[in-house]
Amino acid sequence: MKKLNILTLIVGALIVALPFQGCETIELDLRENPNAVTPEQASPDLFLNAIQEDFAFFVESVGETTSEVVRLDYMFGRDYQQAYQPNSFDGEWSNAYAAMFEDIKTMNAIAEQDGFTYHIGVGQFIKAYTITALVDIFGDVPFSEANLGAENFNPNVDPGDQIYAAAIDLLDEAIANFGAGGPDPQNDFFYDGDETLWIKACNTLKLKLYSTTRLVDPTAVAKFNAIVSNPNNYISSSDEDMQFQWGDSQVQPDTRHPRYSGDYTATGAGEYQSIHQMSYMLENADPRIRYYFYRQNEFTPGEGAPPDLETLDCSLEFPPDHYFGFPFCNLPNGYWGRDHGNNDGIPPDTFSRTIHGVYPAGGKFDDNTFEGQGLAAGGGGAGITPILLASSVDFMRGELALVNGNTATAKVWLLQGLSKSVEKVLEYGSVDPTADLSFAPTEFQITAHAGLIGDNFDDDPEGGWNVLAQEYFTSLFGNGLEAYNFYRRTGFPTNLQPNLEANPGAFIRSFLYPANFVNNNSVVTQKATVTEQVFWDTNSPSPAFPEAN
Repeated sequence: MKKLNILTLIVGALIVALPFQGCETIELDLRENPNAVTPEQASPDLFLNAIQEDFAFFVESVGETTSEVVRLDYMFGRDYQQAYQPNSFDGEWSNAYAAMFEDIKTMNAIAEQDGFTYHIGVGQFIKAYTITALVDIFGDVPFSEANLGAENFNPNVDPGDQIYAAAIDLLDEAIANFGAGGPDPQNDFFYDGDETLWIKACNTLKLKLYSTTRLVDPTAVAKFNAIVSNPNNYISSSDEDMQFQWGDSQVQPDTRHPRYSGDYTATGAGEYQSIHQMSYMLENADPRIRYYFYRQNEFTPGEGAPPDLETLDCSLEFPPDHYFGFPFCNLPNGYWGRDHGNNDGIPPDTFSRTIHGVYPAGGKFDDNTFEGQGLAAGGGGAGITPILLASSVDFMRGELALVNGNTATAKVWLLQGLSKSVEKVLEYGSVDPTADLSFAPTEFQITAHAGLIGDNFDDDPEGGWNVLAQEYFTSLFGNGLEAYNFYRRTGFPTNLQPNLEANPGAFIRSFLYPANFVNNNSVVTQKATVTEQVFWDTNSPSPAFPEAN
């Protein structure tokens, strides 16, 4: 897969995007500016650079937020209604509508004239992924009335099911455009000019959408099965995975993985890791744990070291009553994170807490050095943002097998998805040139772990659902959107660590609309609560569902 030339991408984005910023919302001067690039003079390649960059940041951002609510990442907030404010999503909303969709619209006007069908296909895929992600997160959103400029400054929302149907149409059109023989882009930052892989990505996104809508579309499973009947139709091998490759430059432009740049700083870590996720992987001797997490400390207060009020105040506390049977506060072997919903202040622990590792953030491989990390450590941030993975398709197939009551087949897909995920993650040890890979898991350890997960599946009182769900989530580390969808679709796992607050309110079935949408649009109003369900979520209302609230 092509390494990201992010310098070219960002420069191109600036060249293209700035002259047209707001061009459809207000015209202060109807004469042509001789110093500005007009759409007729612009290059589809430069537009596509900007679109691909914006898409990467969008996926990374929404992938992290959705990871937090399903405990893949740590969530700050003991009340679900208040955990995320409307302005928390202003950036993602503007990125989608004001940047990506507007640039796609302008690029298409040029590309259609010159037969740049490949460029159009990429834009159609990105728009299909982005608009359905917005539906998954917020519910009904603008689509048919969006990006009309002066024709409509106050676009109304479209029903989510209609947007999903339109996205499928976009993917069909994209497949046709990838097969139309148009010139390759100057920079294809995902598949390096390979139309066949883009077509597989289109079909794999369809699989994701069909899997998501199986509760409301009686034809969804048949459509899913039609695609997977031929492995050449979709992403079936990890070397076909759709992902965005970040760079390792920390000066302008900063090309590093956003998670890396937040954790590897001169003042120490900026994020906490999820106690639940680290505990699950530690308990099951997961071979990926040294790649996902780097321990800056060998012990945590209260676990191998004396309790410490200053750096980890909960090490002097007893677990709340509703945490019986769940990990609380500290973990053995130096895995230093935070419980779900913990909203305490920030103590002086930035060079002690566990940080992002070499996968997917391009950080440090955990080789028992137990040292505080700073700028340029490990892989320098040259990690990835996963978007569509071959392992995910296996877990989707496992879900459908369980729906049909076929646990034996579900177990096969579970273990196959696990194997692909482990193999992919372990390849990233080489991203850290300083890593002592003698600490990498052995084949025996990898096999033993797979055997343990298989046994856990057999012994799961929920018929395998909890194990399939948690392993699916673990494989999605770095982009939790589909984990959030799976959780609302199935209600599993039922054994997630609870919120630290005993009564956190109903779980977030969809997020509040962004402030910059409702505050500047006269035809929409903010949701009353976060319990509004998206169109494909037909399960019982919260707080009864999901169970692990």
